[in-house]
Amino acid sequence: MSLVVMKFGGTSVEDPAAIGRTAAIVAGRVALGKQPVVVVSAMAKVTDQLLRAAAAAAQGDRTGAMAISTRLRSRHRDTAAALIENSADSAALIELIDQKFDSLDEILRGLAAILELTPRISDLIVSYGERISSRIVAAAFRERGIDAVHVDAREIIVTDSQFQRAVPLDAVIDKRAQEKLLPLTSLGKVPVMGGFIASNEAGITTTIGRGGSDFTGALVGGALSAEAIEIWTDVDGIMTTDPRVCPDALRVKVISFEEAAELAYFGAKVLHPATILPAVKKNIPVLVLNSRNAACEGTRITSLAPHCKSPFKSIAVKKKLSIIDVVASRMLMTHGYMSEIFAIFDKHQCAVDMVSTSEVSVSLTVDSNEKLPAIAADLSKLADVKYEGRKALVCMVGEDIRGQSGMAAQVFSAIRHINVRMISQGASEINMSFMIDEDDADEAVRSLHAAFFKDPDPAIFDVEARKV
Repeated sequence: MSLVVMKFGGTSVEDPAAIGRTAAIVAGRVALGKQPVVVVSAMAKVTDQLLRAAAAAAQGDRTGAMAISTRLRSRHRDTAAALIENSADSAALIELIDQKFDSLDEILRGLAAILELTPRISDLIVSYGERISSRIVAAAFRERGIDAVHVDAREIIVTDSQFQRAVPLDAVIDKRAQEKLLPLTSLGKVPVMGGFIASNEAGITTTIGRGGSDFTGALVGGALSAEAIEIWTDVDGIMTTDPRVCPDALRVKVISFEEAAELAYFGAKVLHPATILPAVKKNIPVLVLNSRNAACEGTRITSLAPHCKSPFKSIAVKKKLSIIDVVASRMLMTHGYMSEIFAIFDKHQCAVDMVSTSEVSVSLTVDSNEKLPAIAADLSKLADVKYEGRKALVCMVGEDIRGQSGMAAQVFSAIRHINVRMISQGASEINMSFMIDEDDADEAVRSLHAAFFKDPDPAIFDVEARKV
């Protein structure tokens, strides 16, 4: 059995037309003798609207929260009615949608009464996006001749109890997936489940973080030792950079797991940063594909990518960062000083992207968020502290950057007109990163792309698309 896990993002299930395209793609895989397991996100923008409804209710704005829920109910009902022609099936699906929204409304009314939005309640509210979209997609598949069956992802994806960013329990997931999904696939059925949502071992709803549907797909693929994991989105694959910044950006045909993981973490929007991990463990190739252009071969992510004649594969940018400078001339070399600094970031659950040290100071980069004043206050007990926002981290990924003589000189010559605030080279063989002002990020990317992708390797990049 050639089992393939197919994950479809929010834009691939955003309306009846998109769901119709998704059904055709899945039917095509079945026709080729593949056995799909399908993971879907909530319809585009639904998670954001559910979060707004939760926030409104928590502030006592019951009317506003219910208005958002009413609009979402109508959108899902209209989508179901447009997709399902059989009147009995359509009525049953719409009744199920109403039941889900009745339950959501009850939670929102309760939240408006207690005025306290906990992470646990937030997870429960946003879970409705995937719980409803997966039901609609499964019904649409059956309408189109695909033997689909809905599976509640919360029965398979089991996590700890860190609500909003729960950590999957791999051994439990492997066992549940094999027990619940393999009997279905062995009968030729196509399981359809929501991504992003999970439950802890007590059965309480959790989520695995924004963008977690990719992660769900990879977890299921790893658990079932799938032939491949397909991530269907609305772009042709991993690009040499954001095509909105560089219209001449190229599709990367093949890239290594390690390179893709670096790009995902440092700002590439195509993949969730954790997506690669389950695939790496089982050496399962990941394909990034476009549901709006299914004929495109996308990007193939493998354990070892072929050699590339070009020095870099892609340029990613992570914006909305801050630089924190910690200056303590008498303390820096004191034993345990660095551990004290990082203990503060750990206390506030704040991840650090880049670190640079000198004789008297430590500079760190973090996501700009509301915790910065509290972090700075704690750090000020150890040393003098200042922080600057509106920074961007530019990450250039390629093979053996550390081993190529003169590479840094070429990079910084290309952006010599831009002030560079921090540099990281050597910590990774495949990544060169630097910090600049956020306002300079797009110009830096355009300059670097012009310098390093003038003569791209046709074995690695879709050069023909540029000619067209």
